[in-house]
Amino acid sequence: MTSINSRDALLSERTKISAVTTVIFAGIALMSDGYNAQVVSYAKLVIEQLHPNAITSTLSTRLTNSYLIGEIVGMLGFGLTIDQLGRKTGVVLTTSLLILGIILSAAAHGKTATGMVWMLVVARGIAGVGAGGEYPVCSVSATEAANETAYVRKNRGLLLGMVGDFAIDSGFVLAGLVALIVFAAYGAVGSPTAQVNNMSDGMWRVLFGIGIVPPLLVFYVRMKMINSTAYRKSAMKKQRIPWGLVIKRYWRPMIGTTICWFLYDFVSYPFGLFSSTIISQLGPGATLIESIGYGTVINAFDLPGCILGAWSMDLIGRKNTMFYGFFIQGILGFIIGGALGPIQSVFSLFVVLYGIFVALGEFGPGVATILVANESYPTPIRGTLVGLSAAVGKAGAAIGTQVFTPIQNSFSNTEKGQQAVFLIGAGFGIAGALVTWFFVPEMSRELGGEDAAFKAYLEDNGWDTSSWGEALEDSAPQAVTKALEATGGFDSPSMEKDDE
Repeated sequence: MTSINSRDALLSERTKISAVTTVIFAGIALMSDGYNAQVVSYAKLVIEQLHPNAITSTLSTRLTNSYLIGEIVGMLGFGLTIDQLGRKTGVVLTTSLLILGIILSAAAHGKTATGMVWMLVVARGIAGVGAGGEYPVCSVSATEAANETAYVRKNRGLLLGMVGDFAIDSGFVLAGLVALIVFAAYGAVGSPTAQVNNMSDGMWRVLFGIGIVPPLLVFYVRMKMINSTAYRKSAMKKQRIPWGLVIKRYWRPMIGTTICWFLYDFVSYPFGLFSSTIISQLGPGATLIESIGYGTVINAFDLPGCILGAWSMDLIGRKNTMFYGFFIQGILGFIIGGALGPIQSVFSLFVVLYGIFVALGEFGPGVATILVANESYPTPIRGTLVGLSAAVGKAGAAIGTQVFTPIQNSFSNTEKGQQAVFLIGAGFGIAGALVTWFFVPEMSRELGGEDAAFKAYLEDNGWDTSSWGEALEDSAPQAVTKALEATGGFDSPSMEKDDE
């Protein structure tokens, strides 16, 4: 009995330590993803000035979208991977791919400047696969890690909001700050002539290269992590999934999580990535540094939105937070779009209202899409369906960034083009509120309940669930397995119990 108690105590301690580190380093990894997604817009400014004939408008779009397309591939591929091969396998592989892509981006060369840009397109695509995989990998791992104790489970909305959307948006802001520092370090400040004359290829290489620091920090810790208790109990590793039964049971939340993520990303990504462009258009005469600075200020508005939304999810629920964020953002978008002329006449007022507009997106769907998707599905298929939801969302981001500039340019002047994009964004916000209201469920915060219900549902439909689960030694580091062996092995009945 003493041996069993010692083994249980050691397992509980190691699982909780792994859970804490999983959550913390998931936040660092997602911050890295935000940085690497945003930094390309600043790197492109430099490349376009130094190699104007090499980077055509078509190639410029491909450079932007290669990362987004890579993310879609990573989300779909690694969502399935972490269900079939384990959470730990997924986090190690995604980090490795992201590091490889960043190295290739920073070191991109070619016989011609155009060839160099094409290498950048490929390298950014590789980095995108790794970064995209982080969405299901990090969010699923953090959600399940936050289920290890009742206290953390109670505050999972705040926790996931901070290590999820807040971390990603912090990466966007960090990219702007780093860009300002790099521009200043190279002397590319002051007059437009001085900015261009002092630019060099080293600037964009440094901007890309700095992005390697966070994934390198998390790589070692991820090698030591243990798969979550929920996964060890309910995994369907290397088993055929009855997708017909899955769709029959989860078709409504699948519509809700995928479409809401699509609508959110369609608006949030172009308004974030092109914030510096919008500021320069509505604030004529601004220098390049001023445009980057104002754009970073607007992205910084996301952060209080994330904090309030994360707190709100535990207070009023995930569904209500998403609904109100979408709805109020839509109303404000109609106000800005309808009265853009008078608002533009007071430049600081426009910056503040623009910031609040994007902050509302983070308050609602920004923080809620990740957690709603994770809590809507059971553990055996959580990674796959979260990855699917995120991939559909990223498709919205790719489409939004692709059509954003053509929509503006299709109007007779800049003001009308800006009005159009705000009104379209507002319409998407209202649509998101409606989809949330009718298709997004308010799920139990105890993941084990839905796991048990899904298992019973499969058994009622003649599906064999006897091989569910995973042995601890399949993911535990060697030091942990040796310590458990010293106390009597792995076959403790308490492994199947949730820590309340």
